[in-house]
Amino acid sequence: MAVKIEKKIKGYSVVTPEDKAKESARSEAAARKAVDELPTADVIQMHERIERPEILIGSTYKIKSPLFEHALYVTINDIVLNAGTEHELRRPFEIFINSKNMDHFQWIVALTRIMSAVFRKGGDVTFLVDEMKAVFDPRGGYFKPGGVYMPSLVAEMGAIVEDHLKSIGMMHDPDMSDAQRALIAEKRSAYEQRSKKNSDVAAVVPAAAADAGHAEDIEVTGEGVSFPPSATMCHKCSTKAVVIMDGCATCLNCGYSKCG
Repeated sequence: MAVKIEKKIKGYSVVTPEDKAKESARSEAAARKAVDELPTADVIQMHERIERPEILIGSTYKIKSPLFEHALYVTINDIVLNAGTEHELRRPFEIFINSKNMDHFQWIVALTRIMSAVFRKGGDVTFLVDEMKAVFDPRGGYFKPGGVYMPSLVAEMGAIVEDHLKSIGMMHDPDMSDAQRALIAEKRSAYEQRSKKNSDVAAVVPAAAADAGHAEDIEVTGEGVSFPPSATMCHKCSTKAVVIMDGCATCLNCGYSKCG
């Protein structure tokens, strides 16, 4: 590309490769100096070399399973990293399970020691939730209060770990859209109105007809969630909240629907 020079040339010099290298070195040195002068934060990351403090913050959760005569108490202790700074984090450090039932003492101790070692290793420990919740009992699972199905005792422990990680900010529930919330509220309202209408009709028919199942009440579970007693389990949220509405199976808990 030709460049037209309109002014008088007073002097010139040739730029050599050595001159380019010196200029590049000066630029890199200036950039490194600018980075070194930036303020730095002494952030402590979770790893296996962190020593256990004298005091840890903990939470205890109760498991009352039909598979066990006595309740199990799961305690998860957390360590606070970078306390009092903008980088403060709360991370799980150890887990204990206690119960009067000693039948499964051996595998419970082994499980908690392995999980505690994973916690102290640091990094992303959320994979434990999926691994534990995928464990199935060959004798069959059970339903918790509220109609949530647990395929095994280990799966319920995984659900407890999940709830704890959510409470300290390591895991987050997927955001439900406003439209989905409105749809669930609409379905629940429609089903309750239909049940109320059936109850009003059943009030004027003979008691034998009512006993035969013409009226259906909404059952309030131990967790305050109301679902019909005849509801079946939802394959999406594992909750007994699926009812038949307008020929479609509809979950009153998560909104899942399937027709046909």
